[in-house]
Amino acid sequence: MHRRATQGEPQGDHAAPDAFGKNADWESVRIFLEIVRSGSLRAAADRLGISFGVVRRRIVALERDLGTLLMTRHTGGIRLTAEGERIAGAARQMEIAAHDIVRTNKSMSTQISGNVKISTTEGTGTFWLIPRLVELQRAYPGLLIDFNCTMNPADVSNMEADISVQLRRPSAPDLKITRLGRLHTMPFAAQSYIDLFGVPKSIEEMGRHRYALHVSEQTQAKKLFTDLFPGKPWTGLVAMTTNTASAHLWSISKGIGIGWLPTYAHLIGGRIQPVEVGPRFQLDVWLAYHPNVTKIARVRRVIDWIKESFDAKKFPWFGDEFIHPYDLPKSYLGEPLINLFEGFVQHDPSQPNDFPGFADFPKPSFSA
Repeated sequence: MHRRATQGEPQGDHAAPDAFGKNADWESVRIFLEIVRSGSLRAAADRLGISFGVVRRRIVALERDLGTLLMTRHTGGIRLTAEGERIAGAARQMEIAAHDIVRTNKSMSTQISGNVKISTTEGTGTFWLIPRLVELQRAYPGLLIDFNCTMNPADVSNMEADISVQLRRPSAPDLKITRLGRLHTMPFAAQSYIDLFGVPKSIEEMGRHRYALHVSEQTQAKKLFTDLFPGKPWTGLVAMTTNTASAHLWSISKGIGIGWLPTYAHLIGGRIQPVEVGPRFQLDVWLAYHPNVTKIARVRRVIDWIKESFDAKKFPWFGDEFIHPYDLPKSYLGEPLINLFEGFVQHDPSQPNDFPGFADFPKPSFSA
């Protein structure tokens, strides 16, 4: 036992849990739980958005209040003591109970108003959900949607978000998980790039072109590229890497190189053309939320709206089967997607080919 005896404090084995109930404040316990999850004080500070010094002082105070050593510090992070393991287990139960109280309180309101937190990948949020948000907001003006666009999935079980839309299937057993659809990707290039360098007509020719890659935990770009060009150095082949989908699309549209994009990217304003040579790959889109949040009317409505946003009957590029970008207009009956970006991109409705692909999809003539 790692005991820190104080004057008048009982010395029995159950002293730490007694102190836990009487003296420990929940904020310090919450920080302790984050350290356990993150593996180090510094990582927990980054996750919580507070300074390392505050985290350290909170843990020192918590250990003093409990009268026991919770963890030992090492170069690779922290290791819990036996007492720390017991306290962490009790703290997790407290956290679950606290979250249930919050969810129960929220579920008492049946009005479609209030705050709903959505965690989504940056590309899905920026180029699909956020541009379509106006239709939901106008129907329910009391809604406040808090979007967190990140490639690091939020911990929905821990109430970091009410709803998560990600490209990696969540593993938490207590979550409701639904596959929303499938994101099909293929190589694209700007017409300006094609005019200068042409397009590859074989895998061998691909090795003589330049590329822009979206590299993150949830994309397959690094593995795909390594498999495509095994042993080939990236220098001179990769022009740019980025961790955000917006910078990735922008760089390809400006002609920095060839890059993999969702098939519907041709529809939303980029001056890009599909490149026929090269691998195509798919990423499933996953929706996750805690079952209890469906008792909250506003969250339930937003969940339904997200599901509608990925309905393959309306938006065929999210279906299981690959549809070539040139064939999408034949199967899509909705308004032009460029309208979602009105005010952001210059578009003259009287000129249907102002952005190639939004009306007739003229096929470019590629020359090597």
